[in-house]
Amino acid sequence: MSNIYESAATTLGLFNSPCLTKVELRVACKGISDRDALSKPDPCVVLKMQSHGQWFEVDRTEVIRSSISPVFSKVFTVDYYFEEVQRLRFELHDISSNHNGLKEADFLGAMECTLGQIVSQRKLSKALVKQGNTSGKSSITVTAEELSGNDDYVELAFSAKKLDDKDFFSKSDPFLEIFRVNDDGTASLVHRTETIMNNLSPVWKSFKVSLNTLCSGDQERELKCTVWDWDSNGKHDFIGEFQTTFKEMKSAMEGKQIQWECINPKYQVKKKNYRNSGMVILTLCKIIKMHSFLDYIMGGCQIQFTVAIDFTASNGDPRNSCSLHYIHPYQPNEYLKALIAVGEICQDYDSDKMFPAFGFGAQIPPDFKVSHDFAVNFDEDNPECAGIQGVVEAYQNCLPKIQLYGPTNIAPIIQKVADSASEEMHTKEAMEYFILLILTDGVITDMADTREAIVHASHLPMSVIIVGIGSADFSDMQMLDGDDGILRSPKGEPVLRDIVQFVPFRNFKHASPAALAKSVLAEVPNQVVDYYNGKGIKPKCLSDYESSRAFSP
Repeated sequence: MSNIYESAATTLGLFNSPCLTKVELRVACKGISDRDALSKPDPCVVLKMQSHGQWFEVDRTEVIRSSISPVFSKVFTVDYYFEEVQRLRFELHDISSNHNGLKEADFLGAMECTLGQIVSQRKLSKALVKQGNTSGKSSITVTAEELSGNDDYVELAFSAKKLDDKDFFSKSDPFLEIFRVNDDGTASLVHRTETIMNNLSPVWKSFKVSLNTLCSGDQERELKCTVWDWDSNGKHDFIGEFQTTFKEMKSAMEGKQIQWECINPKYQVKKKNYRNSGMVILTLCKIIKMHSFLDYIMGGCQIQFTVAIDFTASNGDPRNSCSLHYIHPYQPNEYLKALIAVGEICQDYDSDKMFPAFGFGAQIPPDFKVSHDFAVNFDEDNPECAGIQGVVEAYQNCLPKIQLYGPTNIAPIIQKVADSASEEMHTKEAMEYFILLILTDGVITDMADTREAIVHASHLPMSVIIVGIGSADFSDMQMLDGDDGILRSPKGEPVLRDIVQFVPFRNFKHASPAALAKSVLAEVPNQVVDYYNGKGIKPKCLSDYESSRAFSP
């Protein structure tokens, strides 16, 4: 293995860290109090993890409409370190039906615990605590399961025909639930499809699920499937059910069409000529080999790191010690601190250690026109700097030569990096993944264009990290980070993947550089894997590492 990968692995502790286990967490709530007498809540659970005294969102469940005792199909996958106290916070929110963000949601309660508590008890149930530390009748149950060695996924698609009609004035609105039957006889929800309105022969969207989640890696394990007719009041009508196994489903991979009779046991007893309540058909069953971040790095994938620096006038005159761009003889400013913290980890994944560095929002020589994507070294043909130190030197040399101006437009620089990523995409190989680090002191002024650029970039091998410098109000920037609902372009097109991570530097002012780097880069490995696995792109050349991994327990 070459030195670049050894140093990269050491940086992230990939070889030296203690045994890392992945744990799946399933969430259900009971007895949620109604927001008002007229409607039931639309609950969603947000999982947060504590790092250096701050709570960071890890993931969130789907929103379930009109439910006071929801069982969520979303499974949280978290890394478990035995030697660390990993503090978790589960927040329950009532999301209004026309908005999926948390800003307009009602907070219904939270539960805090450690991952160790959940893992040791397997199932942890606690009361949800509201603001003011008052606990009501509502509770949350979190169930933990360790992931087995098999991390492959399966893609499944179902349809149905001639389902029973449960509605008087229209046809049924069917959805399908798949449960895994556990060794103790309990059932765990694996997946809930979308609802197809007014249709007795629905075709549901395909979905991907890990084999561990589907059947605990046991192909003979019983799976229970139930079809419901959705009702807006949350009291869904039972249409029918059937049992199967993944082993039976796999025969669909050989081109056979697998179908099951959907049976309502009550009708079976009561009705003499009852045959079934419809047929459910498996139209797709495909096993997807999942490769890890390390598989791609070992296969020769390079991280192409680009930095973009905000040179707008709101930063203050660089000659003034109050300026965010002030060059102190002994103390790096916040721009340099953030650049060095993130850049030093990224450079381990780039063999030539040459990094393009751009500026935006300044008037630049010789004609002093405003530019939003100029090379910090003023060499437009070769904006690359030698190492992070080279970027630092180009930044310091550039400051006296430019005039800080405005506005704060970041769409042009996202589009510039996207152009390079687009060329890489057409190779259909896992050779280069692009990370754009944007350092900015204020809320951006071209929000519509930026949203459009991010939606476009979500289809490409790239991620965007935005670090907010200074003490501005960055609340609008959070909308770019897809954690709070789904980011959409002005035309309404949703992002394909969540590729933006936004962090205010002030949260890490008194923490180590490693803490900032860990926070902003934590999502990158999964974003790399999601992109290439989603495109069906395998690591380019599987090294000895891969062959040894295949036989590891």
